[in-house]
Amino acid sequence: MNFLEERIAKDGIVKPGNVLKVDSFLNHQMDISLMDEIGREFHRRFEGSCITKVLTIEASGIAIAYPVAREFGVPMVFAKKSKSINIEGEMYVAEVESFTHKNKNQVIVSKKFLTAEDHVLIIDDFLANGCALQGLISIAESAGATVEGLGIAIEKGFQIGGRVIRNLGYRLESLAIVESMDAQTGTIWFRQQ
Repeated sequence: MNFLEERIAKDGIVKPGNVLKVDSFLNHQMDISLMDEIGREFHRRFEGSCITKVLTIEASGIAIAYPVAREFGVPMVFAKKSKSINIEGEMYVAEVESFTHKNKNQVIVSKKFLTAEDHVLIIDDFLANGCALQGLISIAESAGATVEGLGIAIEKGFQIGGRVIRNLGYRLESLAIVESMDAQTGTIWFRQQ
């Protein structure tokens, strides 16, 4: 078991409907030491790749992407789920469906923050069906940017997202891949990597 799998096994809560709650350390309350370790691990895995931007989606992706961007010494850009009055100019737009929230959102990135010269590492907290990642890939490709890879903290290996993204030919690195979960016993099984 790696450091993230150990923490999930210790503090993760399995709920009915294939829901894994990690809100005590990853996406509501955050263990900052764990976030730093996640940043270092993604840097190690993508070391040698030419990364000029880290791209994620609000809100939970920001906490994961921040330490990664810091490790690479590059800006982090996050796709917003709604347009506000302080976003001006042209934007890249993609529609994404949330497994957790059971809704669709249009996500946007200002064109001034993502260009054809960028080499992007896409980071997110969870991968279930892959909709958020596909939306971020679409935004990066609309900008003409090169997607160098995708990093996920927790992948639900029993759902289609990881298979879809890998079949598209992208390099996908997941720190923990949950193979299956049992809501009755709270047991979580991880895929050997």
